[in-house]
Amino acid sequence: MFKRSNSFGAMRMLCWWGFGFIGLMFVKLVQGFENGNVTDMLYYNNNRPLMVGLTLIYGAASKGAVCLDGSLPGYHFNRGYGAGSNSWLVQLEGGGWCGNVRNCIYSKKTRHGSSAFMEKQIPFVGILSNKAEENPDFYNWNRIKIRYCDGASFTGDSQNERAGLFFRGQRIWLAAMEDLMLKGMRYAKQALLSGCSAGGLATILHCDEFREMFPRTTRVKCLSDAGLFLDAVDVSGHRSLRNFFGSVVALQGAQRNLPRTCTSRLNPILCFFPQHSIASVKAPLFLLNAAYDTWQIQASLAPPSADYHWNWYDCRKNYVRCSAPQMQYLQGFRNQMLRVVRRFSKSRKNGLFINSCFAHCQSERQDTWFARDSPHIGNRGIAQSVGNWYFDRVQVQAIGCPYPCDKTCHNLVFN
Repeated sequence: MFKRSNSFGAMRMLCWWGFGFIGLMFVKLVQGFENGNVTDMLYYNNNRPLMVGLTLIYGAASKGAVCLDGSLPGYHFNRGYGAGSNSWLVQLEGGGWCGNVRNCIYSKKTRHGSSAFMEKQIPFVGILSNKAEENPDFYNWNRIKIRYCDGASFTGDSQNERAGLFFRGQRIWLAAMEDLMLKGMRYAKQALLSGCSAGGLATILHCDEFREMFPRTTRVKCLSDAGLFLDAVDVSGHRSLRNFFGSVVALQGAQRNLPRTCTSRLNPILCFFPQHSIASVKAPLFLLNAAYDTWQIQASLAPPSADYHWNWYDCRKNYVRCSAPQMQYLQGFRNQMLRVVRRFSKSRKNGLFINSCFAHCQSERQDTWFARDSPHIGNRGIAQSVGNWYFDRVQVQAIGCPYPCDKTCHNLVFN
């Protein structure tokens, strides 16, 4: 009996270790993938990008607005000039999520959990570029990139004292907004909140909060890049991302900061998925997304934990290696995305650019945002489409034809 009990205990410990290992690998996959995509930016015409220094928010600690490890949050700020001096673009950095103590402890030792590990300077390219030939509509605006160090898309408000973890994303968001308002954003005539990936999700969740910070006379809109995460069934028939998002919401106390238009009728876990809230966002919102989002393919649709026989190993790394049945499955994912945005697109104030590319985060890269060969739908690229929508020049609700018809894509391939 004693021997049997020991065996059972050992087996249980092994199972818990296995789940913990898979979870940690998931976090590393998420962060490694996003880091690689965001920093792999191409520069054209031999132009060196503007390097912008890190500013720590020194008043944040008194508000409890700290990173996972308790360090100060921060942002990078380049002031606008000329006609753009009273216009503000605030970009929320992405960087994955952490949904259990083990993974958050790992994250707090990276730049996505501590300002101690953040780069002191970062390049401003794509939508943050200061060059008219690279960013025609926003180059001379006040441009800010708020660093991501909370692990819950700027929504958490809790802590784990025993593990030394602070889940203070909502407070970081508010502290950054307050600091920027004091630096002149309160006088903005125009403002745009944007973000990529986890920052794109945060943009959707905080869009109406951002709108309410300004007078009604200020033009305020939001741009979510690669933030349309879908509650999709994975290749094993389960919902990997729903389970993961559920752990993030529960651990970090995010439910109280999610849109009440959603949580009043649905489980808060579902409200972390933007498909349940985009149609209720009051402020004008633009969704920029790849129909075959490579992050969602790798970490949500066909993650290693769901791909028991590694049938998707080659496909999730390189789309040209996908079999016909796998491509049919991905076409179903695209169809789900189009169904999700159907009601959203009925409002003329909203904008869409959903191209049929294998990509993730297209506003932060110069080659996809605005370049000679950047992705197009019809005769308009991403930067022109966003600009036309923001300034009400043309209504933009562009959806590209399914793969493989789009020859303008900059598709991502992984080693």
